Amino acid sequence: MKRISILLLIALFTFSCAGNKEQAQWDESTVVGYYGEKINHENIVSVEEMMNQLNESDSIMVKVEGEITATCAMKGCWMNLVLPSGEEMRVTFKDYAFFVPKEGMEGNRAIIEGKVKRSMTDVATLKHYAEDAGKSVEEIATITEDKNELAFEASGVVILNTEEKSL
Repeated sequence: MKRISILLLIALFTFSCAGNKEQAQWDESTVVGYYGEKINHENIVSVEEMMNQLNESDSIMVKVEGEITATCAMKGCWMNLVLPSGEEMRVTFKDYAFFVPKEGMEGNRAIIEGKVKRSMTDVATLKHYAEDAGKSVEEIATITEDKNELAFEASGVVILNTEEKSL
């Protein structure tokens, strides 16, 4: 009886560890970089699913995967992900504690974890973002109204190589 109990414990331990190994590691060949807090690949939703969740709430905590369309050319202090509508969602980094690469990330995939909310961005901030993105003086001058948009504050980011579209 004692021997069976020990074998059951060993089997239970072996199976529980085997399951955790699969979820604890990224495929390192696809990772461009890790930024901010370490995140794992559990419970990732698509941008479409995140939008569905936002239909029920003005802000949510979420881990989402999407395509990078731009990063801050000045410091790497923000990036944009494309939304299903074709618009972009600005992603900033919690407490300004980390940055992403300033160039060459467009088209790559990102897993971001944090809080997304609907917010109104004022003209001055929109112009600041346009400057950071390297927009022309003429383009910046056309920004004359506040914009209702999604704002994502990420605590952690993993950028994945374009050749590996998703997990």
